[in-house]
Amino acid sequence: MKFKTDENLPSEVVDLLNRHGHDAVSVFDQQLAGHPDQDVAIVCRYEERVIVTLDLDFSDIRVYPPQDYYGIIVLRPNAQTVVRIERLVTRALAALEDQAIARRLWIVEEHRIRIRE
Repeated sequence: MKFKTDENLPSEVVDLLNRHGHDAVSVFDQQLAGHPDQDVAIVCRYEERVIVTLDLDFSDIRVYPPQDYYGIIVLRPNAQTVVRIERLVTRALAALEDQAIARRLWIVEEHRIRIRE
């Protein structure tokens, strides 16, 4: 699966995704850091990449309708530490074994994953 991490995520997330056999890049890899969310979303749609972010703007389905994207994952850690963020990404990867991400918004929290189509 292909992922793009937003600029608000540590580089360890890209490493984690790649170690699990996925094709992951960050917005930094493509000189998209500092660009508006809309630009990042357009590139992700074109590249068929799942957006992984801490940015709540991506959870607004009026602006980013899940059906228009390969997938959106918004991480909601209790504290924004590398360890907690990695834990949420690992939780999302485990859920991918049973759930489809395409055309869906996933809100990944410490104790649950909310999925919106």
